[in-house]
Amino acid sequence: MLSEVLEKEDENPMREVKVEKVVVHICVGESGQPLVNAEKILEQLTGQKPIRSKAKKTIQSFGIKRKEPISVRVTLRGKKAEEFLEKAFNVVGKRIKASSFDPWGNFAFGIEEHTDFPGMSYDPNIGIYGMDVMVSLCRRGYRVTKRRVARAKIPSTHRVNREDAIEYVKSLGVEVME
Repeated sequence: MLSEVLEKEDENPMREVKVEKVVVHICVGESGQPLVNAEKILEQLTGQKPIRSKAKKTIQSFGIKRKEPISVRVTLRGKKAEEFLEKAFNVVGKRIKASSFDPWGNFAFGIEEHTDFPGMSYDPNIGIYGMDVMVSLCRRGYRVTKRRVARAKIPSTHRVNREDAIEYVKSLGVEVME
């Protein structure tokens, strides 16, 4: 009887973990031509126009002024997010550290060089840029916490936790190292 209940729970489409969004971020640390180069690279990799992020405070030792654009990012959702995530996993050798996962089912990893992506080559005029890839996972029905009308809470049993995220990543063929 209990095994039947557990089998039905596994078949429940509401329990399926999926990618909510993937955020790709390149921090240059200065505005000007390096930031424009990072925008070009991010647009080539993702196929979307990047957004500039500004510095929150002035740091004189780094030469950063408050509200100066210092980084670019792109948020990918749906099919584009899954395709980019597959490419990014191949670049890192299909390995992620277990410490990259947080208790709420999100994970992040870094890519040292954009030239590791297939189709990207080194250009001495542009240089080499690294990037951060942040992935947010969710289950169906998560939208009720975000919508404007009839907003509601979801139970903690329905939220994606660290173990669910690790299992999802393993199902994609990625090794999670302890």
